[in-house]
Amino acid sequence: MKLYNTLGKKVEDFKSIQKGEVSLYTCGPTVYNYAHIGNLRTYIFEDLLKRVLLYNGYKVNHAMNITDVGHLVGDGDEGEDKLEVGAKREGKNPLDIARFYTEKFFQDTDALNIIRPDVVKTATETIPEQIEIIKILVEKGFAYKGEQAVYFDTSKLADYGKLSGQKLSEKLAGAREEVVVDKDKKNPADFALWFFLTGRYQNHILHWPSPWGKGFPGWHIECSAISRKILGQPFDIHCGGVDHIGTHHTNEIAQSEAAFGLPLANIWMHGEFLQVNEGKMAKSAGTFVTLQDLMDKGFSPLDYRYLCLTAHYRTQLNFTWESVLSSRNALEKMYQFVVSGKPGQVGCAEYEQKFLEQISDDLNVPQALGLAWQLVGDTSLPVEARINSLLKFDQVFGLRLSEPPALFFNVQEDAKLAELVELRQLARKDKDFERSDSLRQEMEALGYEVLDTSEGQKIKRKISL
Repeated sequence: MKLYNTLGKKVEDFKSIQKGEVSLYTCGPTVYNYAHIGNLRTYIFEDLLKRVLLYNGYKVNHAMNITDVGHLVGDGDEGEDKLEVGAKREGKNPLDIARFYTEKFFQDTDALNIIRPDVVKTATETIPEQIEIIKILVEKGFAYKGEQAVYFDTSKLADYGKLSGQKLSEKLAGAREEVVVDKDKKNPADFALWFFLTGRYQNHILHWPSPWGKGFPGWHIECSAISRKILGQPFDIHCGGVDHIGTHHTNEIAQSEAAFGLPLANIWMHGEFLQVNEGKMAKSAGTFVTLQDLMDKGFSPLDYRYLCLTAHYRTQLNFTWESVLSSRNALEKMYQFVVSGKPGQVGCAEYEQKFLEQISDDLNVPQALGLAWQLVGDTSLPVEARINSLLKFDQVFGLRLSEPPALFFNVQEDAKLAELVELRQLARKDKDFERSDSLRQEMEALGYEVLDTSEGQKIKRKISL
């Protein structure tokens, strides 16, 4: 297998620390609001990585955090805690907010057929481990106490910023003045390890005792503590979105390596942004689309998953309603092929070998998806063998091809629709095409699409763009 390592800025041969096993850490959500489909693209990428590792015969130990405290609105230690923002917005306790949106997050990932992590830990249940790392950093001289927080001293680490390739001097020169909230910060790039109950955080609801006073942890320290607790240090692969490279992952590396003198992870992998109208999907830009928004328009979550398969994880993907409609139509054709016959005892060896090579080349899933369509259309091979291989490919694609949904709506579930279908059938039999067209329009007004086939009327739910 070959994987692109952000740390080395190149595609590398993958070799796990323990033969046949992979330790994988993926940054989880900050659970103060619904995940948008841009967030979910990152989790689909990480799921594809996990599935490719499993397909290659590895045993994967997958850990993920849930951020339920400490992630400020701005990554530069400015703004409110996002959980408190959510609590104020909804008039609830921050932990109630966290529990609600954690449940919603996993409902979304389940609907997208994303395999759940083996171990999930929240920031609030690993406070002792976080404090322990901060104590080590203070003792080693990598951290200092300011008026509002305990900070990591970035100037003490010679290779700070190696993940992004930006030198500390460049980062300091480009830092905005408003980021330096605590005048006791030695450098604008220094980041908070532990916030005190003072100033703008004096009424912070979630807080714990520490050697430096009551307070709460910064965002970055939780991932260092949770990944080390579950996977050890170093572990094989650390994943996240490209927005984590410059700050969150850079700071994770700094604090973990300074504390323990070992790499945090051997390979760092990052998924690119989902774009909307050529801009990053974001709440502030008014381009916040949730999975439920897609479903409300009649799409399946797997229609969106298919769309994500069409672009390499390291390339940006532009979202449009037309693109997800095209994905829906393509996925439907794939389901139709699967139900056109039964899987045979053997597959198509040549296609399966090419598929393995493509997915093992830095997760070239778009190319592998193209290969799957070549397989579907290769009529020189038996249908049974093609279905067999396609179902194997779906161990990576995750489109649930082995359990395709009903492609057409059961009209008996809607009494009004069933009546209209029967009336239209009689109208067509009588060759009353004006009446037939009128009844079709009535069905479309109810939210259904009518297809006239050799087997009679077929009804699909209408997509509302």
